[in-house]
Amino acid sequence: MRISDLKVGMKQVTASGKVIEKSATREVLSRWTTNVHRVANAIIADDSGKIKLVLWNNQIDEVSVNDSVKIENGYVSSFRGEAQLNVGRNGRLTVLK
Repeated sequence: MRISDLKVGMKQVTASGKVIEKSATREVLSRWTTNVHRVANAIIADDSGKIKLVLWNNQIDEVSVNDSVKIENGYVSSFRGEAQLNVGRNGRLTVLK
């Protein structure tokens, strides 16, 4: 699926793109447990557009700027009015390099 076709609320999304930016890692406290998780944002782009990709824990270390990535079974949500692509619990992130 092309990035420009992704819309908030979509589920079971498969999309690919090149990582053009990656933010610093921050720590957040889980809503459901007392665990602390690492989170970072990346911007991925294809020839149709770009979108924010949310990276959690080990995914942060796997992805670098200029990597090509594929997200399978992801979903698109909105955070602070901005669409973002999420891998989620049932999705998969693959670095294609």
